[in-house]
Amino acid sequence: MKPNTSAQFLYTDSQPAEQDILAEVLAGLRASQLSISPKYFYDERGSQLFEAITKLPEYYVTRTELSLFDEHLSDIAEVIGPDCCVIEYGSGSTLKIRRVLSALRPAAYVPVDISGDYLLEGAQRLAEDFAELDIFPICADFTQHLALPEALSSLSKVGFFPGSSIGNFEPEHAAEFMRRVNTTLGPEGLLLIGVDCKKDVKILEAAYDDSEGVTAQFNLNALSNLNLKLGANFRPDRFEHVARYNESLGCIQMFLRSSCYQEVTLGGHTIEIQEGQAIHTENSYKYFPEEFLALAAEAGFAPAQYWLDDQQHFGLYLLRVAPEAN
Repeated sequence: MKPNTSAQFLYTDSQPAEQDILAEVLAGLRASQLSISPKYFYDERGSQLFEAITKLPEYYVTRTELSLFDEHLSDIAEVIGPDCCVIEYGSGSTLKIRRVLSALRPAAYVPVDISGDYLLEGAQRLAEDFAELDIFPICADFTQHLALPEALSSLSKVGFFPGSSIGNFEPEHAAEFMRRVNTTLGPEGLLLIGVDCKKDVKILEAAYDDSEGVTAQFNLNALSNLNLKLGANFRPDRFEHVARYNESLGCIQMFLRSSCYQEVTLGGHTIEIQEGQAIHTENSYKYFPEEFLALAAEAGFAPAQYWLDDQQHFGLYLLRVAPEAN
């Protein structure tokens, strides 16, 4: 519950219907390249596993992005100004947003995530620590159209999409997603987004196949999550985690490779999976700055400013909705 203040706290549950999830998962498992969307990593356990990944020595992404926040958030706050509405896509852990909220001092915050329990827990903790902030958590698939509460209509909008999650989209789908974000933010809207850079393959592959096996657990958790959501009977112990860099595509690709022939049932349907056959679970595209800015331009965004760390491993971009986009 929201503490006893005048600030608002309103939770909206817009999770996809179970039959929509089933249809999407079946379509992926019946394709020539079996696939499961990376959004199914994220139930409560998956969110906790990802938080653990961010603390691994091999996973440079989070600590590099946080260092860029430390260097530049005060400048970003000056550009954005106070009393805006911050919309975070795929909110997950509150580690990064706490720094953003402290620097920007917005009037309202809208965390959006598909993991309802984890979303609500994080939002309630923030409500305790930012007692004057209006918080409107929305449990939804953030890749789809987002309807904001009417109470936010008069506020300027700032999108927040950290952690290089934009890399999980195919480039054309990334542009589509950013166009939807553009529409949500509206004229004068701003987007603060983290983007991972292309770099040495050894660094990239170590970040997605850590020595402690946490990323492997995270990958396998997609199967456990679907077992719960759809009453499926995936056996995670019959799959192994595979992560490799695809040089021609410029992305890390993650798979779950079957160790034996198996039949998986879900929603009354049976899927045959051959020994050695792989289910594709995630792409993580990496972008040089000029590549990402070209993608952003396709979606109707113009650069305000961007920053790279000293090793040029990661980029933090502040984008404006271009005037002609609305």
